[in-house]
Amino acid sequence: MLAEPERAKIAATPVLSLLDAAVPGLVWAFRLHHDGSAEPLPIDAAIEFAHDGRLWLHFNLTDARARAWLATADIPALARELILSKDNYQQLHTTENCVYGVFSDLVREIGDATEETGFLRFAMTERLLISGRHQALCAVDATRRVLEGGHRVETVAALLEKIIDEVADTMDRIADRIGTEIDTIEEKLVAAETTADMRVSLGRLRRTCVRLHRQLSGLRVLFHRLEQKNTDNLNPALRLQAGKLAQRLDGLDHDIVELRERSRLLEEELHFKMEEESNRHLHTLSIVTTMLLPPTLVTGIFGMNTKGLPLTDVESGFLWAALLMVLSSFAAYMIMKRIGIIK
Repeated sequence: MLAEPERAKIAATPVLSLLDAAVPGLVWAFRLHHDGSAEPLPIDAAIEFAHDGRLWLHFNLTDARARAWLATADIPALARELILSKDNYQQLHTTENCVYGVFSDLVREIGDATEETGFLRFAMTERLLISGRHQALCAVDATRRVLEGGHRVETVAALLEKIIDEVADTMDRIADRIGTEIDTIEEKLVAAETTADMRVSLGRLRRTCVRLHRQLSGLRVLFHRLEQKNTDNLNPALRLQAGKLAQRLDGLDHDIVELRERSRLLEEELHFKMEEESNRHLHTLSIVTTMLLPPTLVTGIFGMNTKGLPLTDVESGFLWAALLMVLSSFAAYMIMKRIGIIK
């Protein structure tokens, strides 16, 4: 944590001069030129503010130095408060010269996306995009890679749209993977292969679909509202293609909902098949139990410690008793077959 004199010194320093020194807490920085090319900037060196392009500064919000720097950034006060806040719901706000908000994204681990949701906070002016996160996120990292690969963005608004596209692309890849797993499970169900692992897998896939749908629903609502909102007073360089983004998210959400319904239906079908299998086992057990009841009765009778039991004085009494047990089981079998219990 910063000492109070250092914090006061930073707060009293204008943001333009701060950009003449290394910016604390930066994860990466890009300069966007007028031809659309993106130049990565070293994060441990001074960043020149007076240039012919625009800047993208991406921060680690768990760094106290970064939060102290952002508290002095030359953006509207409401945007600064939102970036530094702990709000965990999606939102999008516009002023005449600034667009700011919070988007949800999937947390990234080494090599792949997880199912955990994180939040990207941002503030966008005509020449500057400031973004920050508390955990590594997929969409901004993917955007960084495509910029390094030569992708061109003409405006800061186009850069933000690219980040949203990457959010959708990440979810699209997860949806493709879910669809493949559901297809595999469906093939096994059709082939009458049912295991407890299939039920666990379907539950996990359905839970993932629910999370993605919840995330996409909030994001869709934001852009539908922005599309319906009057943005005539907004700087043209900050106007997002809300209709295009909303349409993309609508289509993706529709696919996610279909996958969720498929997983639910397959889960129900698997449940019915497992119930049928359990019923078959119970039916077999009932038949075996019924066939064993008459011999049990015979052994119970001959085990009674009373006088006058038959076959007690016969040398072959045991054989006759065994024959009676077999015949009683056979009689029970024929009776059940006659009334249709055994087919």
